[in-house]
Amino acid sequence: MTASTAGARAATGTPLPLRARPLLLAAVAVCAACGLVYELVLLTLSASLVGGGIRQTSLIVAGFVAALGAGALLVKPFLGHAAATFVAVEIVLGVAGGLSAVTLYVTFSFYGTSTAVLLVATGVLGVLVGAEVPLLMTLLQSGRTGIDAEGTGKLLADLNAADYAGALLGGLVWPFVLLPLAGQIRGAALTGVVNLVAAAVVAGFLLRRQLSARSRRAATAALLAAAAVLGVLLVRAQDVEVTARQRLYSDPIVAAVRSDHQEIVVTERAGDLRLFLDGDLQFASTDEHRYTEALVHPALARDPARVLILGGGDGLAAREVLRHPSVRQVVQVELDPAVVELARTRLAGLNDRALDDPRVDVVVDDAFRWLRRPTGRDFDAVVVDMPDPDTPVLGRLYSTEFYGLLSGVLAPGGLVTVQAGSPYSTPTAYWRTVSTLESAGLRATPYHVHVPSFGDWGFALARAGDAAPDLGLSPQAPSLRFLDPAVLRASGVFSADRGPQALPPSTLDQPRIVEDMRHGYAG
Repeated sequence: MTASTAGARAATGTPLPLRARPLLLAAVAVCAACGLVYELVLLTLSASLVGGGIRQTSLIVAGFVAALGAGALLVKPFLGHAAATFVAVEIVLGVAGGLSAVTLYVTFSFYGTSTAVLLVATGVLGVLVGAEVPLLMTLLQSGRTGIDAEGTGKLLADLNAADYAGALLGGLVWPFVLLPLAGQIRGAALTGVVNLVAAAVVAGFLLRRQLSARSRRAATAALLAAAAVLGVLLVRAQDVEVTARQRLYSDPIVAAVRSDHQEIVVTERAGDLRLFLDGDLQFASTDEHRYTEALVHPALARDPARVLILGGGDGLAAREVLRHPSVRQVVQVELDPAVVELARTRLAGLNDRALDDPRVDVVVDDAFRWLRRPTGRDFDAVVVDMPDPDTPVLGRLYSTEFYGLLSGVLAPGGLVTVQAGSPYSTPTAYWRTVSTLESAGLRATPYHVHVPSFGDWGFALARAGDAAPDLGLSPQAPSLRFLDPAVLRASGVFSADRGPQALPPSTLDQPRIVEDMRHGYAG
């Protein structure tokens, strides 16, 4: 017998006290909670940094599960030193998981993408989490003699129960506690700290007899170093986030909010105020009148009294609607209360305090959910001002089902306008929107204008019935800075290289428009 073999047997052969096993199972639950939080951190970052569609989510989930299996296999040679290996794995996992969010965020801000780092992080964290169960099983059986099949089964049942209970805890803590209260960077770092505390408890109390003095000293030094790294991150997280975020924007950031739904950033330079949602430009104050006038006023051609605005939480569409003399009531449905608050404060000068007008009823709700409620409401005009459908969540707002619900709240002859993206940069997505409106029984008239901040930008004017509506403005329309009857008529003409496409509609079952957006710019 070699010295190393004897040491290994001593490490695994020292019985774990019976009273320590419940505490070790509790540590299992804590570690499992941390492991699931790390996976949710990756999924959250996937959504906020790289779009997080079905494919991206599937890659992370499948990759994480595959890495769990790889970790279980890779740890087999170290089971002879289960106690020391388990403590080492937890320390490395605490540091890697705690730094995952800031690493991905900074990578994205410097290089514009973090997909490769995201996949590497998925593999590393999955391997470390996968190593835990074999190590814990070894520790729980250490020193036990004569264990039979039933005893092994009971032990495995206890281990799985603790593991799954911890996973449930992590799945609840991330979305309801850590993410809203601490954010992604601090939330991941705090989880790493919890992981380190669990490792310290296990090393210092539960496995003290199974660790040599040298191993305990090494574990203590590593834990202190790891805690110091995460402690610095917790203190400086705000500075890191601000610095990294500013690299994403060419102009100085004057307001930044992380809401429950998205990251909201406002920049300003030389009087040009710009709003970004999850990094995507929503408007530039120097030319937003072109976009807003083109979106709103064709829907008001029949002098509506009651107008519904879906989205448009910045208040700019409401501002234009309220300028029309026939309007008596506006219902504004916006998902994110943080955007509404911004519209009433930082953006109030730009939208003329439209959301505080007594004619405007602001409803904070999901537009799809709001339309499903039976209300018997009939609107003379509807303006749909939603972000581009580059995620499945947004894609449902460009579906046949959504437009079908929309037609149900239109008064007879009522008009609808929809922002539909760029017919030049994303022509398939643009014409898919037109086809989807048609599939819901709304006859659509496509049109487009030039908005310098966006380029060639497209819309669709639609109504229920047998014939598509003509592009025109009401004789009562207020004086506009950009749009006039001649410009509007010309906007209905498309060049041959970006002409109409007959496409299947986008539906909830097949959100084709999301893939259209992911394909990006056409040649």
